Amino acid sequence: MALPVYASPLERIWHYTYIAICVAIFTFLIAPILIVIPLSFNAEPYFTFTEKMLSFDPEGYSLRWYDILLTFGMTAPDAPRGASWWMDVWNNATWVRAAKNSVIIGVSSTIVATVLGTVAALGLSRPEMPYRRAIMAILISPMIVPIIITATGLFFFYSATGLAGSYVGVVLAHATLGIPFVIITVTATLIGFDRSLTRAAASLGADPTTTFFKVTMPLILPGVISGALFAFVTSFDEVVVVLFVAAHDQQTIPRQMWNGIREQISPAILSVATILVIVSVALLATVEILRRRSEKLRGVTSS
Repeated sequence: MALPVYASPLERIWHYTYIAICVAIFTFLIAPILIVIPLSFNAEPYFTFTEKMLSFDPEGYSLRWYDILLTFGMTAPDAPRGASWWMDVWNNATWVRAAKNSVIIGVSSTIVATVLGTVAALGLSRPEMPYRRAIMAILISPMIVPIIITATGLFFFYSATGLAGSYVGVVLAHATLGIPFVIITVTATLIGFDRSLTRAAASLGADPTTTFFKVTMPLILPGVISGALFAFVTSFDEVVVVLFVAAHDQQTIPRQMWNGIREQISPAILSVATILVIVSVALLATVEILRRRSEKLRGVTSS
């Protein structure tokens, strides 16, 4: 935003100082990502920039670490790349199996978290709901309590109930971590919700189910989808709970990255991180689009 012509010298100094501070903070936050992305194309098995990379020599860059994501763990990685090769990738490649597990667990836990979180938000948004603040504090506690404490509690609980080492247990654990995000986003959407619309639908003979799906749901849908995206990202990025409650063969991408750091340090981890950054940016862009759509539906204007 440009300064007005009548701004004093002190105001101008503060304006440009404020911009410099914002740029410095943004650079500090974004620098690790900017370093990881080019390093994932390193032709050498190092986590540092080589002389060829710094001189922009094409020989210093390679896609070998992205190729390893497909070939690592295969039974015949050097076979001709036909249908059988891709079948080998799908069934045996370590990183591909981890990606499949992450997607299956992430989608399943997102569905559970979205349904339960939306129902909870709808109930908590009603003024006649008793003990709303206490219930809200309990439901969003997984977001506040340190994850190591949550993981330890889940481990002992699952050990007693037989859910330890099962996909159902991992899905429920990730859903527990995702529910607070759904509740917060849907509750924020419901703040500007016009209750007279539901009363008008009821006065015209619509039953509660029809009112919900025809009136309420279309208006809060951007918030529901935003909460679901946050729940999915939370599940996709989670490693501590998986280490505690998942079986050895239930490898997710974060757990595989953790194992890769402990057992053999490979720049393939950087290529995975680059892909995750791209996915995260796409999801955040989607959330921002949905937020603006939600504000537009509720008649809220943003600067």
